[in-house]
Amino acid sequence: MATSGGPTVRRRRLGAELRRLREAAGISVEEVCDLLRCSVSKVSRLENGRVPVRTRDVHDLLSLYGVHDHGHREALMALARESRRHGWWHDYHDVVPAWFEIYIGLEEDAASISVYESQLVHGLLQTADYARHVIRAEAPESPDDEVERKVALRLDRQSRLIGDTPPRLWVILDEAVLRRTIGGPTVMRGQLEWLTKQAELPNVTIQALPFSVGAHAGLGSTFSILGFPDSSDHDVVYIEEAAGSLYLERASEIRRYRVKLDYLMASALSPEESMQMISSIAEEMK
Repeated sequence: MATSGGPTVRRRRLGAELRRLREAAGISVEEVCDLLRCSVSKVSRLENGRVPVRTRDVHDLLSLYGVHDHGHREALMALARESRRHGWWHDYHDVVPAWFEIYIGLEEDAASISVYESQLVHGLLQTADYARHVIRAEAPESPDDEVERKVALRLDRQSRLIGDTPPRLWVILDEAVLRRTIGGPTVMRGQLEWLTKQAELPNVTIQALPFSVGAHAGLGSTFSILGFPDSSDHDVVYIEEAAGSLYLERASEIRRYRVKLDYLMASALSPEESMQMISSIAEEMK
């Protein structure tokens, strides 16, 4: 079993292994509920890696599932302990909802991040000024210090792009994203210029999807596909909504969104043509 990765990925591994062991033992979810004195939904979240699991519960579950091998038990108990650690992003727990902490944890360990954005520049590519205006617009009642904390978190997330093991980031931006003047012409021009600069990084590719394409595979959706360095950690499709998020992990769901992404990549301008479009729009804002 893989032992690398942060707490969020470790939690997913632990949940997946506990599900595998439960099914192999022929134990029902209801029996687990009786043991842990919890709801079916909690067991589902536990096996999907959405919530941390207590080491005592892991101990009891392994006994229920008939896992007596000392090495196997110790490996899973260690995984349970590690999965309860807080990532660096927990420092921002006062301004970040729990559902987004899960995403940041996945993003932190991802080897590849493929994105289609129809409304806004992706958070990993936003300037501080652009992010500030977006955050303020999304929650106009927020005090200034909370807005600045959220901006700081966004910038901290971006540090991975230039770290020792940066993810492969591939972002497709609808032309609407490039022309929506967030924060006024000066702020937006700075954002567009920043996109062209970030596209120079060897691990970053940006494509623009022009209006002229017409109907396309991404209509009505914005999504990210996260891939991980260990083959035992399956991909995740992340869809953010106004009130929360949706994580898709079934192989059929991931295939469907990878097909969408392939069509979008084929429909969009080449990276070189995309930079020309972005630079041209930035010039229009002078």
